[in-house]
This record gives sequence, structure tokens and C-alpha cells, in this order.
Amino acid sequence: MVSANLARFIVGVIGNVISFGLFLSPLPTFYEIIKKKSVEEFKPDPYIATALNCMFWVFYGMPFVHPDSFLVITINSVGLLFEIIYLTIFFLYADYRGRTKVCISLLIELIFVSIVIHITILALRGTKNRSLMVGIICDIFNILMYISPLTIMKKVIKTKSVKYMPFTLSLASFLNGCIWMSYALIKFDIYILICNGVGVLSGLLQLFLYAYYSITGTKEEEIIEKEPNKEQNKVQLSVIEGPCKV
Repeated sequence: MVSANLARFIVGVIGNVISFGLFLSPLPTFYEIIKKKSVEEFKPDPYIATALNCMFWVFYGMPFVHPDSFLVITINSVGLLFEIIYLTIFFLYADYRGRTKVCISLLIELIFVSIVIHITILALRGTKNRSLMVGIICDIFNILMYISPLTIMKKVIKTKSVKYMPFTLSLASFLNGCIWMSYALIKFDIYILICNGVGVLSGLLQLFLYAYYSITGTKEEEIIEKEPNKEQNKVQLSVIEGPCKV
């Protein structure tokens, strides 16, 4: 019979693989940015949010905060590296306003994370208290990340087109939430469970909208015909996901 620890490890490894695929999902977006040498109307917000999310989950997984969370550290470290690469590409091809937004946002994030780290280590004693504080913060930002596609869903409903909602990203988000929910249930972790429960609901809603408007919605050619002077009106959905990002 498979022990709970072994089952959790196996599910965690699967979660790492799925989350890795999720982190890779924006590659087509950045290929297009590099090819056109312009960010057009793509937004850095999802990648900025995901970077913050990954930083907090890496800290959450540290032995002195929440023991036995090595797989949480590994995937979020990889995710943070990817987000830095994405934001670097965005910075290189963005205008002055876009570059300023990226720099200021990252600076604020680093200051905020540093404050939380110092408070956690210096003011709190024991992994239970530290897990409580960092876990709540992780959940707040992870839930915000998972519901960030609401603006894109609104656009999908308005245009009746899924042009701006990549199916692979929505599917990966849903699967990511499911696998990390399972991980949290095997050796109960309320913080990972809460945020990924929201992720599952968000992913389901995205997949429902994609299925519905793929069948009944407006075709891409019709959108171009209706908006001939809005070629740059491209907004990339990113759930900026990570495992919860875990």
C-alpha cells in the first residue's frame, strides 16, 4: 500500500510537471513580441503578479516556515525564473511607459517581500505561526492571480470571440488547480487547498466560455473586418498561474 508521504510526493511531482507547462504557456506571446519587436497591447500585469506569487510561495516552502514543502520551492523557483525572463523581454520591447511600469512594480514587490520576510523571521516563532502569516499572504495573492482573467473573460463575452483567450492556458490552469488541490488534501495544507480551489473554479469558467463562444461566437475574420484600424488591440490572458502557483 502506498504511504501518504509517497503519494503526496508523486502528486507533487506531477504538479511540478503541469505547472512547468503552465509557466511555458506564454511563450507564443513572447515569440510574437520578439518577432514584431513590439509589445503592442500585451500587458505585463499577469507576469508581474506571477513573479510576486512565486516569491511568496518559495518563501512559504522554506523549512523554517513550512517544513516538508520541497516541491513547492522547486516549481516556484522555476516559475520565478521564467517570469523574470518574460518581464525582461517585455521591458526590451516596451515603450517608456511600459518599462517604467515594470520597474516600479518589481521594486515595490521586492520591498514588500523583504518586509514580510523580516517580520516573519524576526517577530514570529515556530513554523505554525510563520506558516499562518505567509500562507494567508500567499492565498491572497494567489487568488488575485487566479481571478485576474476576469477582465479577459469580460472581453470574450463582449466580443463574442475567444481570440484573446488561449485554450491551452485555460486548460493548464484548470489542471494545475486540480493537481495541487489533491496534493494539499493528501497531507492537509489549508493554504494550498484554498487558493487552488479558487483556481479550479476559475479554470472551469474559462473553459466553459471558450467552449461556448468557440461554437456560437464571432470568427476572427469578422473581428478584423469590423475593427480594421485596431490591429494592435491584443490582450494576452495569463493566469498566472503557478502552482498555487502552487
